[in-house]
Amino acid sequence: MDFKTGIYELNKQANYNFQLNRLINWDGGDLNEVRSVSEKIKSNSDWKKVLIDLGDRALAEKRTENAIAYYRMSEFFMSDKDADKIKYYKKASELFYSFYSNYFESKRVERADVPFEDYTLPVMCAKSKTEKKGTILFHGGNDSYFEELFFPMLYLSENGYDVYLFEGPGQGGVLREQGKKFTFRWEGPVKAVLDYFDLKDVTIIGVSLGGMLAPRAGAFEKRIAHIVAWSIFPSFLHVCIFDMPKPVRSFFLFLLKTGQRGIVNSIMYSQMKKDSFMQWVFEHGMYAYGQETPYDYLKGLNDFQMLNTADKITQDILILHGKEDHFIDWRLYKEELDSLVNAKSVTLRLFTKKESASNHCQCGNTKLALDTIISYLENI
Repeated sequence: MDFKTGIYELNKQANYNFQLNRLINWDGGDLNEVRSVSEKIKSNSDWKKVLIDLGDRALAEKRTENAIAYYRMSEFFMSDKDADKIKYYKKASELFYSFYSNYFESKRVERADVPFEDYTLPVMCAKSKTEKKGTILFHGGNDSYFEELFFPMLYLSENGYDVYLFEGPGQGGVLREQGKKFTFRWEGPVKAVLDYFDLKDVTIIGVSLGGMLAPRAGAFEKRIAHIVAWSIFPSFLHVCIFDMPKPVRSFFLFLLKTGQRGIVNSIMYSQMKKDSFMQWVFEHGMYAYGQETPYDYLKGLNDFQMLNTADKITQDILILHGKEDHFIDWRLYKEELDSLVNAKSVTLRLFTKKESASNHCQCGNTKLALDTIISYLENI
């Protein structure tokens, strides 16, 4: 597998900058092409227009891999009420399965839809091509599509693992096409996939928010032997407020704890008017998590934690994180590690800028992160 390496300064806004790096390193965008237009992006509407234009140009020039990347990420900052969001999600998906159809026709990768509650969980499976070393259950996080983990899945498979990559509620097509919102009870969808394929002695890998969801599942599902949390993520609420000054953080937690709905909503709506990224965070968050107001969304985020079930985690756990992750401060490692009082073993790997792996989920050096996981599993 040819994984791209590098962290690039493409946009002054940190969140746009990261997503542009993701577009290049994970999704198949062209660095020079993206760099030439990246500074034009100053708002969410700019993001949409620039990336759709790039997608149209790439498709017209028969650069399908690039077009998939641009269309897929074009809908990222769109409002969930925007009809173009599902349009370009579907367009990217159709191009993806057409462009990579040989993997499915040859049975190198197989698709399945696993029944869960009143909907289904899409799963891709890539079996080991060599002597099997183990089984991996693999999933993303808050805003992932399982198609962007396609090549990491294949890389793990080529290194001796049967890999089952799935989307759960709140993710990818399960959210966009089936309308199913996130649940913090991740052991539910995990159990459904394990039961369907009759899997046991499994390593679970969860990316980004999956760094909280996977340990949570491991606390309840003992067919999971090893846990890989591909991001420090002790608590979604703690992640959101960690950068606040301590007095502000304490006051904010007090407002949530005492049910000050009106004050919290007033503060958040005011911030959303000033900051288009903040507007997207809350509007998309309320949609994906099934909440009516910013207060409800923030209050509900407290359920998305592994701290309150960490004492039930008895497996080996590996935690991967970047020293300069702009979403999640690396110093949150302490409360996460301190909570794992009954784990069989706990390993933290902190990646640095010199490795081009210091950003969120090692987007700058995916191969290094995957090789770290493989080495860990072989040694453990």
